[in-house]
Amino acid sequence: MTGPTAADFRRRYADIQARLSAASTAADRESVKRDIITLFKDVDAALVEMGQIKESIRTLVDGYKQTMAAADASAGPRLPGSAPAVHADHIGASTFIEKGWSLISLGEYASAIQVLEKALALSPDATEAQSLLGWAQMHAEQYDEALATFSRVLMREPSNALARINVGYICLKKRIFGEAIEHLSRAIRLDNDRKATLYAHFYLGLVYLEREMYVDAESFFRKTLALGPNMIEAWYELGRAQWLADDRDGALESWGEGWRANRLSPHGKRCKEMLDLIASGGDIPRRQSA
Repeated sequence: MTGPTAADFRRRYADIQARLSAASTAADRESVKRDIITLFKDVDAALVEMGQIKESIRTLVDGYKQTMAAADASAGPRLPGSAPAVHADHIGASTFIEKGWSLISLGEYASAIQVLEKALALSPDATEAQSLLGWAQMHAEQYDEALATFSRVLMREPSNALARINVGYICLKKRIFGEAIEHLSRAIRLDNDRKATLYAHFYLGLVYLEREMYVDAESFFRKTLALGPNMIEAWYELGRAQWLADDRDGALESWGEGWRANRLSPHGKRCKEMLDLIASGGDIPRRQSA
């Protein structure tokens, strides 16, 4: 924005106010009237422009979320791409819920937790706020708190598949593999949310990879790719499972597929790093680095 600033408008306002108090002739009053009208129109035009800029910032937020969507899957299940359906209320909780979602989208997890806790203080039964609070806590690696939050969501909505895969993911991070398998398998049986079903298969693959059950891990990564062929992290992890199962040719083929599918994504680049590492005579570590 290259036009007048708020300080410019305030100076013009003060000038008109002083002239209005001193206006003693009809000509003086007419001049003040014209300047008031002009100031009003200029401020109104500036507000319109600022409103347009504000709306355009939403595009930046969407672009940022798309960039974050390509981030490492180890950061946990991704926040849905659209804002939650927030029910209108008369006590202000919906405002905090919407702000919390925006903060999570920007990666401001600590601030999101504070805002969403305010929403729940105003509306303790708001499932949207509880779900988003769980997302924020999970991404802030407050796994115990997130587990408790998502458990409350599931008590209210047992068929909430996204909440269930989040619980499964947290159990994976806490290495409670039995419970992780239970929750992720149930999400697959529910099959009422495509994203949840996709990630349930992927995280089950990670569970079995961590347990060194490489054949089972490969099976779930292949099912993941059947559901989401563009999920490059599944190609990367499939290659790891194959390599650790001594299927070296299969691993090279999988990493090659991941690299060719999206050479600009972080996981596509990681696939290429694996290929380069092997080509240089290196070996793949048995455990994934944090």
